[in-house]
Amino acid sequence: MNKDYLEVTRIEEIGEGMRVCLDLIDILQPSDGLYIGNTGHGYLKVLAENRESKDYPARPFRINCGAFHQYLYQNAKTYYLHELTPGEKLTLGDEAADREIAVGRVKIEKRPFVRVECRCGEQTISATLQQSSSVYLLEENLGEVSILDLKEGQKVLGLLDKPGRHLGEQIDEIIVEK
Repeated sequence: MNKDYLEVTRIEEIGEGMRVCLDLIDILQPSDGLYIGNTGHGYLKVLAENRESKDYPARPFRINCGAFHQYLYQNAKTYYLHELTPGEKLTLGDEAADREIAVGRVKIEKRPFVRVECRCGEQTISATLQQSSSVYLLEENLGEVSILDLKEGQKVLGLLDKPGRHLGEQIDEIIVEK
């Protein structure tokens, strides 16, 4: 697993769908986040809502993870966002260290989405995130950046992976994911 800053190559509005917010049982730092992605190729670090935005007050317990079909990467395993349940413990990463926090609530609602595509060499990494001022990624030069302010050509923190998973476990097989 390699963490790296990935160049944003495309941001596209794709319509409404079901969004997952994870409300955790402890206070999150603004740099706390989870790695979320559309495919097993890799994941983008989505930051906690522990900051005020132009439309929302701070939610220091929440991470708005995006569309419910996506993978959540946890300790060499993936989970579908829609399968998470209250009481499950998740490992969150920030600048200093990782820590484990339990999920208090999984909140699923219909919201508008953007698809963010990034490149690292020949590999495309993507995430489907709510089009909202409360959703932040970690940008290489600016630090925290709202999804609404993100531009093509900027670089955001991601985690590269190898596709090929069955029930969240890495397997060696030929697989095509887009």
